[in-house]
Amino acid sequence: MKMQKDVVPASTSAPLQAQFVTITEEEAGQRIDNYLLRICKGVPKSHVYRILRSGEVRVNKGRIDQLYRLVQGDVVRIPPIRLAEKPDNHVPAAEFDIIFEDSHLLVIDKPAGVAVHGGSGVSFGVIEQLRASRPDAKFLELVHRLDRETSGLLLLAKKRSALTNLHEQMRDGLTDKRYLTMVAGDWKNARQHIKLPLHKYTTADGERRVTVSHEGGMASHTIFSLLKKFEGFALLEAELKTGRTHQIRVHLSSSEFPILGDDKYGDFALNKALLKATDKRGALKRMFLHAHQITFTHPESGKNMTLNAPLAAECERFLVSLGKPLN
Repeated sequence: MKMQKDVVPASTSAPLQAQFVTITEEEAGQRIDNYLLRICKGVPKSHVYRILRSGEVRVNKGRIDQLYRLVQGDVVRIPPIRLAEKPDNHVPAAEFDIIFEDSHLLVIDKPAGVAVHGGSGVSFGVIEQLRASRPDAKFLELVHRLDRETSGLLLLAKKRSALTNLHEQMRDGLTDKRYLTMVAGDWKNARQHIKLPLHKYTTADGERRVTVSHEGGMASHTIFSLLKKFEGFALLEAELKTGRTHQIRVHLSSSEFPILGDDKYGDFALNKALLKATDKRGALKRMFLHAHQITFTHPESGKNMTLNAPLAAECERFLVSLGKPLN
């Protein structure tokens, strides 16, 4: 049941009434606070937690706290909620290249330049566009995230049980994510571990950034394998052992091997030069970071799965333009 249909705009004179929602199989298992935050789009978090604390939200006619986990068949009383009227921000429906799909999972090849979700100055992203293109989908949630400028494999769950299972696999280190990236510099080692603790912070203008911090930083581990070496550049495969925000980008930048085209942590002068082709290489107008492989256990069948997405076309063209590798 979509809460948006039941919310009455502030400008209307229609009487507000409590809504009674029966929890489906797909909605079961989540905490009541997370459920309310998801369906009460536009309602401030503070208000959601206030109606929980006050007992206005009831489950099977009884009071519950915010930690209560919903069970299939639960009847949830949602009190009247009044929203200020907002302009209708239309989300254009979109489909993306599908790598794999069944009744539990949807795996797409996300293009660079597209956010995975709305927020931080972006009105909508992949998840909102997919929901708009699949209005009959009962459940569709991101399993993980990719940076806006990163292309490649993105997993979405079509059932809550699949989402929970895959999150457990990722938390327990049972998934394997591999990225292809091109860096500037004279990379030496065939295989190199980088373990630098990372700290997230927000700049004065609200931009999310990450830095290496040996005091209070989160333990982070990436393994890099040298695939091809060119004059001034190296093509690497990055294997994530932890999944911190901007991990690959900051590990490489802090090791003085910035990713080509990285507008947050890269070599800005080089990025500007790369926008134009030369007699030695083509142009590159995006960040060279692509999620090319992921291995996990299918949440329903238990089958081991390895999925691949071919290197994005603009990165492939740049790679080919460099000519024969040195190694």
